Amino acid sequence: MSSPIPEDDPRPLPPNRPDDDACCGSGCDPCIFDFYYEEMERYRQELREWLARHPEQAAH
Repeated sequence: MSSPIPEDDPRPLPPNRPDDDACCGSGCDPCIFDFYYEEMERYRQELREWLARHPEQAAH
């Protein structure tokens, strides 16, 4: 049995990409871009789940 779709279920929004100059170039671990890539992966997963709940939006 599937879960009911919440009434307030907005499409996930991608994270803002840091500017190229946001990285200091010092080899930080983690780098600001590591955080961004982690957030992008989370966004992709949330989007896949949202599209599964809203298949009519898959073509948009």
